[in-house]
Amino acid sequence: MSLSGKTAVITGSNSGIGLGVARELARAGADVVLNSFTDREEDHALAQEIAEETGTNARYIKADMSKGEECRALIEQAGACDILINNAGIQFVSPIQEFPAEKWEAIIAINLSSAYHTTAAALPVMRAAGWGRVINIASAHGLTASPYKSAYVAAKHGVVGMTKVVALETAEEPITANAVCPGYVLTPLVEAQIPDTMKEYGMDRETVIRDVMLARQPSKEFATVEQMGGTCVFLCSDAAAQITGTTISVDGGWTAL
Repeated sequence: MSLSGKTAVITGSNSGIGLGVARELARAGADVVLNSFTDREEDHALAQEIAEETGTNARYIKADMSKGEECRALIEQAGACDILINNAGIQFVSPIQEFPAEKWEAIIAINLSSAYHTTAAALPVMRAAGWGRVINIASAHGLTASPYKSAYVAAKHGVVGMTKVVALETAEEPITANAVCPGYVLTPLVEAQIPDTMKEYGMDRETVIRDVMLARQPSKEFATVEQMGGTCVFLCSDAAAQITGTTISVDGGWTAL
């Protein structure tokens, strides 16, 4: 399958899941726009690396996803947006009575409101092009909950709900909207947590991954960023043209429990 001629905008994509998704879309032939809130040489170098590896047009655009006007400006600056991947997100863990209000506001802004702003800006572009895919990276926590993650769980449930609304509003058009719900994905951020967790529990690497980090993931294996990207590529394909308004879980069986 080829996505040649399509442009994908991926928010929060200078590392982790977002970068993995961008690479897979580029490998399928899409031009990609990377994004984060920084504007470093290494951010632009990532885009150049993808362009050289895949022969596609890849570039980096700075935009702070906590600010609605910058979310919308990202789509405008991209020039085209056939595929929108709303991936930007942050996390904070605390009992709800102690949850800092500023952390709540930041998580809702970046994890939920940014997807509203980018989608609202992208849909007219997709309609003008006569084709579009909106893919929201939600979470297993968009379908279930865990203690101490009130803002994150609320935001991800909101993303799933908004996805359904967008799907219904575009149901008679060649545009689809879906949410991908990963469990634990092996990203550099997660990898960096493993040594500290080993020390905390006095366990070896294999045991801490299986019994602590993946305690709720029945497969006892991390998903990979490549698998996340492959799922997004599939949702962009003609085979997925009638898949809209739903969630695709990539969680090793987490939400089957």
